[in-house]
Amino acid sequence: MFLFLVVALAVVVAAVTLAVVGGGEGRGALPEVAPERLRDPLPPDRPVGRADVDALRFPLAARGYRMADVDDALNRLGAELDERDARIADLESALAGAQAAAHHAAMDKPHHGEEGRQ
Repeated sequence: MFLFLVVALAVVVAAVTLAVVGGGEGRGALPEVAPERLRDPLPPDRPVGRADVDALRFPLAARGYRMADVDDALNRLGAELDERDARIADLESALAGAQAAAHHAAMDKPHHGEEGRQ
């Protein structure tokens, strides 16, 4: 009798396990789910602003963030920051040149009233 109960219990446990797992590719199997992707990517048609970076949220994957999404976003941010730094340096150089030219022009211009004394 004891052996019969052990076998019956094993059959019941196996049946419940198959029911929960799905039992294969039949009608009970769950469909494959596409991995979650970045919902609000960085705007492709304009430079990234502070609000874009603040709103950036990476979806979680099984072991953390999707590394490809993080790498793409960081590469884009790095490239745009490099472009902005270069543009700022160019503008500061042009401003310094214009200020120097204006200073030299002001120094070379004779003061009013000194022309007639010679």
